[in-house]
Amino acid sequence: MTPRGRRGIGAGASARPPRAAARVRHPHAGPGSRAVRCAILTVSDTRGRDDDSGGDLLQRRLEQGGHTVVWRRWSRDDAPAIRRAVRSALARPEVDAVLVTGGTGIAPRDVTPEAVAPLVERWLPGFGEALRGLSWGSVGSAAWLSRAAAGVARGRLLVILPGSPDAVRLAADRLLVPELAHAARLLGRFGRGG
Repeated sequence: MTPRGRRGIGAGASARPPRAAARVRHPHAGPGSRAVRCAILTVSDTRGRDDDSGGDLLQRRLEQGGHTVVWRRWSRDDAPAIRRAVRSALARPEVDAVLVTGGTGIAPRDVTPEAVAPLVERWLPGFGEALRGLSWGSVGSAAWLSRAAAGVARGRLLVILPGSPDAVRLAADRLLVPELAHAARLLGRFGRGG
């Protein structure tokens, strides 16, 4: 309580943010007329085709959710290389969504947000906000150190995720798989009636 007996802004608030809402199905959610066709790019100086636990997990979760992975590549933590790889995925007409794992922290080599920013036409700030909110329960205040984000690039959904398998699992299960078809439909990727 404030000295006058009224609650001030934030007075009495705990150090923890409110719990994330339970999974709620809204009227627009649901499968599309076909699977969402995804491209996955893993950004790492240390991970590759044979040891990409985050990218492998993302692919499994997407496929278990009824989506397909039609393109998969790896890039080192280098902004021009990342941008070239994302452009390559976006140039494929069958790709509905491009999902990038890795390079979203604050270390000097984490340059994924800077690499993709010139490609993004519209940002979807709710994605990063939601992921950081959901992450609070497992990583606490370190959640704000993530620069995970989503936007629209060339009429497709573009999502950048941390490389951590725990963060990938959380994002895939709670945000991506439930909404990919909805996002693709809103972006006109399913054509009429999809």
